[in-house]
Amino acid sequence: MIRKLSHEEIVSRQVSFCCAPRIPLVVILNDIRSLLNVGAIFRVADGVGVEKIFLCGITGYPPQGGIAKTALGAEENVPWEYHRDAVSVINSLKIIGYEIVALEQAQGAFPFEQYKPKGPTCLLLGNEVEGIADELVNLCDTSIEIKMLGVKNSLNVAVAFGVAAFTMREKFGS
Repeated sequence: MIRKLSHEEIVSRQVSFCCAPRIPLVVILNDIRSLLNVGAIFRVADGVGVEKIFLCGITGYPPQGGIAKTALGAEENVPWEYHRDAVSVINSLKIIGYEIVALEQAQGAFPFEQYKPKGPTCLLLGNEVEGIADELVNLCDTSIEIKMLGVKNSLNVAVAFGVAAFTMREKFGS
């Protein structure tokens, strides 16, 4: 028989998870327009155990109501920084050994489920309409994509991040 866990059971179980080490994954959100998407990404990042989120360009940052509405407190748990320029963040991460991976439909992109991180990884996400700017794609080491079978050619950025991030967590062995 299946029984839904009570809120108290979920919270007590979560206490043991919250101190688990974070996976070697950072995320750059560049020019994300919707605060609701930013908040949803914070919530997924918390659930996955992401090291840090870098909020760049026009991407909003806490404390803002739209973020808090969907993050539900995750924005207080996941480390984050705001930087106007994503290029400098990417270059800094490369210097310390991060592989920069675009979540983008690009020539030569790997299906996300086939990607195997080689070490610390930075997942780059771009604008909801335009995707990742060309100048940033050119700085990436590789690209992964989520193949679509329906009429629409892409997922919402927060949904796409969720799909890719939980798969990457498995690849890191967490």
